[in-house]
Amino acid sequence: MSSYTFSSESVSEGHPDKVCDYIADSILDAHLAGDPSSRVACEVLCKSGQVVLAGEITSNTNVDYEKVARDAIREIGYTDKNEAFNADGVKVIQFISKQSGDIAMGVDTGGAGDQGIMFGYASDETPELMPLPVQLAHRLSQRIATARKAGERAWLRPDAKTQVSVRYEDNAPVRVETVLVSTQHAADASQDEIRDYIGSCLAPEVLGKWFGPHVEVLVNPTGQFIEGGPSADCGVTGRKIIVDSYGGMGRHGGGAFSGKDPSKVDRSGAYFGRYVARQVVKNGFAKRAEVQVAYAIGRAEPVSVRVDTFGTGDWKAAEDFVRKFDYRPAAMIEKLALRSPIYRSTTNYGHFGKPGLAWEA
Repeated sequence: MSSYTFSSESVSEGHPDKVCDYIADSILDAHLAGDPSSRVACEVLCKSGQVVLAGEITSNTNVDYEKVARDAIREIGYTDKNEAFNADGVKVIQFISKQSGDIAMGVDTGGAGDQGIMFGYASDETPELMPLPVQLAHRLSQRIATARKAGERAWLRPDAKTQVSVRYEDNAPVRVETVLVSTQHAADASQDEIRDYIGSCLAPEVLGKWFGPHVEVLVNPTGQFIEGGPSADCGVTGRKIIVDSYGGMGRHGGGAFSGKDPSKVDRSGAYFGRYVARQVVKNGFAKRAEVQVAYAIGRAEPVSVRVDTFGTGDWKAAEDFVRKFDYRPAAMIEKLALRSPIYRSTTNYGHFGKPGLAWEA
């Protein structure tokens, strides 16, 4: 199709699933800060006043998981003691054991921590080499969070979701058609004020040249959004994998990122795939590129490597270029310095298209 509308969504750090992702990555960073060789696979569930930590962790560093979880929740902004889910009031339950020795046998020799397929994607339609719909959705949800933390509107609460629909002609973005925002708010907030603030202030600021009278802005379309966050909805790690990647524009191998150390190729392979796809576009081989890499557990060399340029460039030259990279887990980890405690900075507003990340360099 050369003419179509494509929509992507984003969520704020106060969304229940993202609360879980942030706790998991906070635990990961705490271990890597003391022991860069830590093996971490941490899952989190949040519901009402309960936080459940589960997974497999092998590390030479002792971490106070309850403190890390409470600090993460407090940082997000859930501090109201009148809410079921608040940093000081939640009950933290732990189900954590060590990593299986069967897995360690393969990882210790440089092999992949699991089988699986990972994708990296890049497009020249934005300066960040990201698809426009998800990039705008991320900027909008992040701007709402910034407004809340800065106290721009006292009625703003941590939970929020955004969605942006972009019209494409000849596979290039030509206009934004619809912006959707659902933002949690205080019970006494005026819906008219909320709609005016989002539609007349934040949306035009974030969308810039993409905003105009033709853009339909929908704000809290159910009528209100008072009950939100884990007090109202259950959150689980790994449920926002499309938000975390390319908003659906590129393929996804199915593996989540947060809570996993880089020996898990679900994370390191996806990050490196993005790095390689960016190089394909930056070096002029194609306008769009998608790199797939597949692994077998315990083996260092990938089972397969593939690139798709979607007919936008020299596919054969891109394939030759892509195959020059070293996709062994140890090589990817070293190239991108993935043993550092950097993962809390990746959790929210996409793992790609943000400055300061090695795979975006």
